[in-house]
Amino acid sequence: MLEQKTLDQLWNFDDPVESEARFRAAAEDENYDADERAEFATQLGRAIGLQERYEEADALLDAIDADEPTVAVRVLLERGRLLNSSGHAAMAVPLFEQAAELADHLGEDFLAVDALHMLAIADSAHAEAWTRSALEYASTAHDPRTKGWMVSLHSNLGWTLHQAGRLTEALVEFQLAEQWAERVGTPRQQQWARAAIEECEQSLAAGIRAETQRKA
Repeated sequence: MLEQKTLDQLWNFDDPVESEARFRAAAEDENYDADERAEFATQLGRAIGLQERYEEADALLDAIDADEPTVAVRVLLERGRLLNSSGHAAMAVPLFEQAAELADHLGEDFLAVDALHMLAIADSAHAEAWTRSALEYASTAHDPRTKGWMVSLHSNLGWTLHQAGRLTEALVEFQLAEQWAERVGTPRQQQWARAAIEECEQSLAAGIRAETQRKA
C-alpha cells in the first residue's frame, strides 16, 4: 500500500482542481498496482468533493474496489467527508466510526486519527471527547506523520473550548499546539498557533475587564 507521504506530495488543498489532475493521473498510472491506484482514486474523489461536485465524487467512490482493507478505510473516510461537506453530518458519523474502528484494527494509525478528527467535526456535540481520543491515539504513535496531527488536534480542541467560554483551558491547548508546531509542524502552523494564543489572551483580558466593571 501507499505511504501517506506519497499522497501528501500530490495534495494541494489550496487548489483542489490541481489536486484532481494529479490524482487522476496517478490513479491511471500502470506503474502502481491495482490497490495503490484505488487509494489514489479515493483522494481523487476527495479532490472532486472539495469542488462541491458531490454526486460525481460519490459515484467515483462507488466504483472503487474496496476489498483491500486500507482502501476500505479510505473509502469510508472520503464518503463520510462528502456527506459532512454536503450538509449531512449526522449520516457521516457512523462512517467515520467504522473507519476509526477498522483503521485501529489494521494498525493504520494515521487513518485512525484522521477518522477521529473528522468525528469531532461531524459530531460537534461530542467534539471535545472525540478530539481527546484522537490526541491520545496520536500521542502514542511512532510514525512522525501521525505525530504531526498533534498540532491541529490541540488547536481544534483549543477552539472548541474557546467557543464554550473555557478560555483558560483553551489557552493551554493553544500553547500545546504551538509547542508541537515548533517540534513537528510547518511555519504556517507555527504562525497560526501564535495567532490563536494572542486571540485567546485577548479574550481572557476582555473577560477580566468585564468582570472588574461588573463588580465596580
